[in-house]
Amino acid sequence: MKVILEARDVRYRYPRGMEAIKGISFHMRRGEKIALVGPNGAGKSTLLQMFNGMIRPTSGTMLFDNEPIRYDISSLRQLRKRVGYVLQNADRQIIAPTVYQDVAFGPVNLGYDDQAVREAVATALRHVGLVGFERRPPHQLSGGEKKRVAIAGVLAMDPDVLVFDEPTSGLDPSGSEDLMELLDELNHNGKTIVISTHDVELAYPWAERAILLLDGQIIREDVPDVAFGNTKYVRMAHLSVPTLLELSAELGKRGFMIPERKPRSVLDMVHIIENQLRKPYTPPAPGTITVCNVDERETSSLPGWLKARPGIAVGAMGTRAKQCAATECIALEFTYGVIDKCLLRALRGQDSLILTTGSMVGRVAARVEAYGKESGNAISVVNLNTTNPFPAPGHMDVEVSQNDLTSTKL
Repeated sequence: MKVILEARDVRYRYPRGMEAIKGISFHMRRGEKIALVGPNGAGKSTLLQMFNGMIRPTSGTMLFDNEPIRYDISSLRQLRKRVGYVLQNADRQIIAPTVYQDVAFGPVNLGYDDQAVREAVATALRHVGLVGFERRPPHQLSGGEKKRVAIAGVLAMDPDVLVFDEPTSGLDPSGSEDLMELLDELNHNGKTIVISTHDVELAYPWAERAILLLDGQIIREDVPDVAFGNTKYVRMAHLSVPTLLELSAELGKRGFMIPERKPRSVLDMVHIIENQLRKPYTPPAPGTITVCNVDERETSSLPGWLKARPGIAVGAMGTRAKQCAATECIALEFTYGVIDKCLLRALRGQDSLILTTGSMVGRVAARVEAYGKESGNAISVVNLNTTNPFPAPGHMDVEVSQNDLTSTKL
């Protein structure tokens, strides 16, 4: 496919401020669906604003249709006709007293005659499902309806590229689903679409290509199952692995055969599970979950304890625990959903350590106990701060060697 938008080593520094974009290069092909994904402050919005000339790079070159973007008024007017930008907050984009006047604003300023304006507005409102809203004041609309008005105002100029900054921000789940379906429909009709988001569950099934941003730089760019499937880059970008990918990876770790094409929908996942149910599976003996309250004992001996147990995974629950891990240079495998992830490891016959504080120690034991009652799996929980393991429920076996008991005296 033909390249329609391209960035060549672009950088941007805000006046008397920080450098927000630090040497980014990538291209966008006509008809693609691309998601720029990263935490707040990664530079997503700044980069998006370069696409239609709202921001001019401090250095480097932005190209549209293989031509460098020019920043004189006439050139920018033509560029913004072909690259439409929808702001995160629709209230900042809607300026007219009625829906019709707001959607007509772009075509009028492009010099369309009255008939062409009416046709452009009617077509745009039909696309976004707002036929009959022409006389409505925007302030009487819901958040989702306002977002559709903002999109219609861009569509009325018939752009080749649609740029959305956090498109589902402020919408309820139903409104978000409706909006993403609209973006799919627009893409099917030939529009190139790029969105920014920090919602990996939204970006993973929707995008054809994902670009992970952090601190003004691209750290990973690939198809979504590859970009989000590498936990190293996902953690680096302060994101989480999409649930479907995480489930697929977990099944693979437990010995199930997973197809090369990773699941992108619940339907894909159901197909994989159904295929696996037809094959026998013998689970290994469960591993142990060890818990350490970092507020009760000196943690300087933890690295040595871990070194003596190669292969053990470490998770941290809470800010204090994560700070202790950083202080002791302990690499964390899990930083969210820690208890359940350690339960999954235990079911694979692998051990793990959870760093936490205070009452959260008891929460670990309670969660494992509840899981044991539900599933019938006996998983041991050991308290590293004492010489005795947690009192185990009657159905749970807790086996701790004398070496383990000795090593718990930090």
